[in-house]
Amino acid sequence: MRIAVLSDTHLRAGQTLPRWVWEQCDGVDLIIHAGDVVCPSLLSDLEQIAPLEAVQGNCDGWELARLPHNKIITCGEITIGVTHGVYGPGRSTPERAMRTFDQDKVDLIIFGHSHIPYQEKQGRILLFNPGSPTDKRRQPKYSMGMICIEDKVIKAQHIYF
Repeated sequence: MRIAVLSDTHLRAGQTLPRWVWEQCDGVDLIIHAGDVVCPSLLSDLEQIAPLEAVQGNCDGWELARLPHNKIITCGEITIGVTHGVYGPGRSTPERAMRTFDQDKVDLIIFGHSHIPYQEKQGRILLFNPGSPTDKRRQPKYSMGMICIEDKVIKAQHIYF
């Protein structure tokens, strides 16, 4: 299973993702957006490519209030926790993301908020932040993520542009 991972797109009405993002998403089995979508029409556009799972970020307005703050997704034998990473206890975004799923048996936690690409194994759990394809802030490049799941093996990578 190939999963495209996005976060912190911060698109306004009339804007769209860069062409390279659409190219990377072509042919994936699932798209996960870890919040700060901002423009609700982006979700409809992404759903035209592949099934979509999304959570609400702190910059998502009332139009996206239907999205949960956290969710758990099962992909084959892998359980994925998805959160934006802004809410809850913890001093850093990765810590808040990890603590969000303290009581759940997850194999992978996908989060956003910081716009900083991040991949680290904590115990048996892989934490993954794809960064942002549209708002790199102080990062040298724009980024998104691609996760491949085969049986119980998770391979995650950042794609930089």
